[in-house]
Amino acid sequence: MKFALVFPGQGSQSLGMMAAYCSDAGDAPVIRATFDEASAALGRDLWQLVTEGPAEALNQTVNTQPLMLTAGVAVYRLWLEKGGPQPALVAGHSLGEYSALVAAGVLQLKDAVPLVELRAKAMQAAVPAGEGAMAAVMGLDAAAVIEACAEAAQGQVVQAVNFNEPKQTVVAGHKAAVERAAEIVKAKGAKRALMLPVSAPFHCSLMRPAAEALKVRLAELALSSPRIPVINNVDVAQLVDPAAIRDALVRQAASPVRWVETMLALQAAGVTHIFECGPGKVLSGLVKRCVEGLNGGAMNDLAAMDAALTVAKGA
Repeated sequence: MKFALVFPGQGSQSLGMMAAYCSDAGDAPVIRATFDEASAALGRDLWQLVTEGPAEALNQTVNTQPLMLTAGVAVYRLWLEKGGPQPALVAGHSLGEYSALVAAGVLQLKDAVPLVELRAKAMQAAVPAGEGAMAAVMGLDAAAVIEACAEAAQGQVVQAVNFNEPKQTVVAGHKAAVERAAEIVKAKGAKRALMLPVSAPFHCSLMRPAAEALKVRLAELALSSPRIPVINNVDVAQLVDPAAIRDALVRQAASPVRWVETMLALQAAGVTHIFECGPGKVLSGLVKRCVEGLNGGAMNDLAAMDAALTVAKGA
């Protein structure tokens, strides 16, 4: 058995989500220590935000991105503390790629937390509020979604940006163009085209100003070669050179998340089990829908982590 860990991104957050990793006796010290480290780097209390809210603040992009990065790293550190073996590979969905890079030793948490806060602010600033949108298309092949986007654009931007599973693709761009695409995909046979409650059209070309802001900040940070291979979103590649990793992170902000291909790449590398390292179970639910023969499991609470540990240690 060969296993990989994957880290969730924005959308998996919930108020009180870290309580699931704390025993009846109280806080898991490594969880709290990770949040304290991230809070010190950011200059504000992330633990209070995740435990007390309010939920509206938790769901603001500028807060969600540092929170989910920290949560993924905290769960990974708890995994190691419990005797979890090092994964063969790691990957992360969108923002989750930053958690994967911290786990792999490419980025330090103290650098990554302010970096993703900057990423969130830059993404929010790239498109004025109300002008962008995203929609999840269910029950239609990605190729048909891409065709629908081409038809719907009409001089505006609308692009397929998250290839989450073979029959689920998220589109993003100008609000009017996304709404047109939603109607066209339904006419092409999609089961649903659900407008998403997001504050910006992530991963489409409208995010290029955010990518430029990231490029400037990343140039100032020290990155290391990964201790664990990381499959990135933008190229579905394992990069070793820090300069190449920087470039991929810059391009990731305004490029699609190729998650189906990421699952295929993990299988091609010999991975048989994939565990989701962080709150929620969105990614573990996608595993079998992406690739037959892969086993997916969540680690969204202590019991689920213990179950994953049993499987991983039995390798």
